[in-house]
Amino acid sequence: MDLNSTGSSRRAVHAGWMVAIITVAVIVLDQIVKIWVKTSFYLGEDLPLTSWWHLKFIENNGMAFGIELWSKFLLTFGRIAAVALFIWFVVRIITLANIRRGFLVAMALIIAGAAGNIFDCVFYGEIFNNPMPPAVAEMFPPGGGYSTWFEGRVVDMMYFPLFEFRWPEWMPFVGGEYFEFFQYIFNIADASICIGVGLLIFFYSRDFSIAIAHVGGKETADGEKSWKK
Repeated sequence: MDLNSTGSSRRAVHAGWMVAIITVAVIVLDQIVKIWVKTSFYLGEDLPLTSWWHLKFIENNGMAFGIELWSKFLLTFGRIAAVALFIWFVVRIITLANIRRGFLVAMALIIAGAAGNIFDCVFYGEIFNNPMPPAVAEMFPPGGGYSTWFEGRVVDMMYFPLFEFRWPEWMPFVGGEYFEFFQYIFNIADASICIGVGLLIFFYSRDFSIAIAHVGGKETADGEKSWKK
């Protein structure tokens, strides 16, 4: 029996379970919070938890933090294609001994975040109605949903108005204007993507280079090293 092959297979299985558990856990948490907000808050309702943390229910048709680009169908299918590509990428590199587990955690967070918002886009238009405030939405309403498959809107609720001020009048371009930090409203899936990307940039860029080289069929300069925890 090849002990190295057996050890590599075990590492791959353990890493695969880790990626799967993180991905499913983030998606489930994201959807639980979204469904609770959707069925408990009317659109635009703002619940201050502290002076700097609010739950504020909004919806958007676009990307993370409410940014809206491209058509709805293109965005949804683009997300699905991106998730499929990331999953394929992780499967290809999961047996590498010189890839640290933190890199796989980052990949799992990115996959989970992208998938979490896909659920909103694909299903929410069919399974929720969209009543006028102050009424709240129903799940599986008798009259049907507010839209069709793949036309749902993404639910956002995390709002952190950390501080605010008005620029002095003498400031060029922005003088007298109101400024708020942080004004974007997002969800757990958005946060998961941002954390995953941040980990890749600041801690695991080397691992990413090794993984890309492996997928591209190139030999890495580091060679095969022992699994790092």
